[in-house]
Formats: sequence, structure tokens, C-alpha cells
Amino acid sequence: MIREINSGDYRQLMELYLHLHETDIPDYETAAETWEYILAEKNYHIIVAEKDGKIVSSCTVVIVPNLTRGPRPYARVENVVTHADYRGKGLATACLDRARETAVAAGCYNIALLTGSKLESTLKFYENAGYKQEKTGFIQWL
Repeated sequence: MIREINSGDYRQLMELYLHLHETDIPDYETAAETWEYILAEKNYHIIVAEKDGKIVSSCTVVIVPNLTRGPRPYARVENVVTHADYRGKGLATACLDRARETAVAAGCYNIALLTGSKLESTLKFYENAGYKQEKTGFIQWL
């Protein structure tokens, strides 16, 4: 099942993020303000794939209001992750498809993502999901 997160998903989502780049799960009390903000923010969407009652894949899509292009918003995707035991089953692709649907419904003129991966398999995965390498990305870590 592909769906958006709900208030009871904190622990499972954070456990899934251990397959992304996290090394531990923040105490709920520490992250509570951010978690509540995410749940309440209409332009912030965490899409999850649930299998056997467990969250096993996810991506985040944020709709950004914009004064250009009509004015039309744009969308950014982050935190694409699938539990190691569930990779290669189309779950991340299904999450990205839902993210695209969310962006289209919001009237976005584009949806973009960045990846730090140089693995050919990862880059091919994003291409197969409909993304193209068209722009040069720059990041300033803060």
C-alpha cells in the first residue's frame, strides 16, 4: 500500500531512515516539534510504501510556492529510501510515482531531486523513474 504518513508512523519511519544515512533514531521528544510541523504542513508530504504492516520504502516531496512560471509552484524530492530487504520490488518507484501525482495535483511545473550517489544502478533507477539529468546541481552544506 502506498500512502502518506500519519501521526503513528514516527518510529517506523525513523527505523527506515537507518537504511538511508542515519546512524541512530532521535528521541521522539527531541524531534517532536519537527514531526508535528511535518504532519501539519500542507506542502510537506512523506510518502511511504507499506508491506505486511511495515513501512519499507519512502520519499519526501515538498511543494514550494513560487512567483515565476505563472506563478506555479515546484516540487523537490528528498530522502528516497527502501529497506535493504525490500529493494528491487518497485516500492520506491511507487513512492516516486505518488510524489509525482502530488506535484501534478498541486500544479507544479517541475519535480526535481538530487542524489549524492555515483552508483550507475542508482542513477539508472532515477532515470527509469522518469527523471533526467538536465541541470547542474550545487549544494552548500550548512
